[in-house]
Amino acid sequence: MPSQNPVFIPGPTNMPEAIRQACYMPTIDHRSPVFGKILHPCLNGVRRVLKSESAHIFIFPSTGTGGWETALTNTLSAGDKILAARNGMFSHRWIDMCQRHGLEVQVVETPWGHGVPADRYEEILKADTGHVIKAVLATHNETATGVKSDITAVRRALDAAGHPAMLFVDGVSSIGSMDFRFDEWGVDVAVTGSQKGFMLPAGLGIVGFSDRAMEATKTAGLPRTFFDVNDMAKGYAANAFPYTPPVGLMNGLKLSLEMIEEEGLENVFARHHRIAEGVRLAVSAWGLDLCAASPDLYSDSVSAIRTPEGFDANQIVSRAASEYDMAFGIGLGEVSGKVFRIGHLGMLSDALMLSGLATAEMVMVDLGLDVKLGSGVAAAQEYYRHGSR
Repeated sequence: MPSQNPVFIPGPTNMPEAIRQACYMPTIDHRSPVFGKILHPCLNGVRRVLKSESAHIFIFPSTGTGGWETALTNTLSAGDKILAARNGMFSHRWIDMCQRHGLEVQVVETPWGHGVPADRYEEILKADTGHVIKAVLATHNETATGVKSDITAVRRALDAAGHPAMLFVDGVSSIGSMDFRFDEWGVDVAVTGSQKGFMLPAGLGIVGFSDRAMEATKTAGLPRTFFDVNDMAKGYAANAFPYTPPVGLMNGLKLSLEMIEEEGLENVFARHHRIAEGVRLAVSAWGLDLCAASPDLYSDSVSAIRTPEGFDANQIVSRAASEYDMAFGIGLGEVSGKVFRIGHLGMLSDALMLSGLATAEMVMVDLGLDVKLGSGVAAAQEYYRHGSR
């Protein structure tokens, strides 16, 4: 019998049955007006989730990684200078992509478990009196470490320096699950994907461009074809893509956006925060620590949990899969073997989360860790139960 257990990886996330059915649709003529009835609600819905009045939304058959490439190739030229912090695996990968595209990256090495160092950004930007730096990268939610960075502080750093660099934000594991304010934060390009807060399979790279970023496309020299936002915009004007669109996934996205807005954006964020708080209380009851260095950095979509020194955290993930048919996330990069990750985003409820916490406890007890069976579950239950609030 196939597993009916929910997954607790940071993405792809659990998928509502209605969204799965929406993706599984009959073939339509994607060059007919019928596709426009799917396309434009998706574009408008994503814009609202970003809390923007004017962002130009583009949806590519891709992933968040394709969204990174879209941001770079449409706005920059070889040799342009970029400012970025390396504070986790995904910021590292975006930096690597910049370098492969011939961009010069000034990397601010930051301990994993810490957020983007806005104060250091400000120092560097103030020193760049010639405004050589063309773009600043920030990972809003570092999926590898469970760290949320303060994008407001990054915007303040740019403003305090009077610097015209564009602000690119990776919101792959935050957008749709945590508050994101494209207009208020002065974001020029926001990047996300379908498989996390939007509760879809992987396959859509979703980006928002500011007017300023669109202006930069006129002079950008990096090569692009598949990810050309101007080609995409021309297609949208005719209710089409410049190539064959992923119709089923976009029909699923249309329904996902309807479901998010029916619940209410603020309610979605509050639900993620509540579930995350229960996880954090469970971690504390287990006598373990989060990778995130302080509470202001705690992510509401994923928790990276440190295991005792000398213990291979990957054992927890492998045993949960083999013995209990449940999926948790492994540690990546510098924290490989040092943490395991619990994803708590997308289609999730308090009750579903309790099943994940109970399984994690059984696994840790099986492996001989000093964890009392039921301790974390009880801590989360006390927080989740309606009589406690």
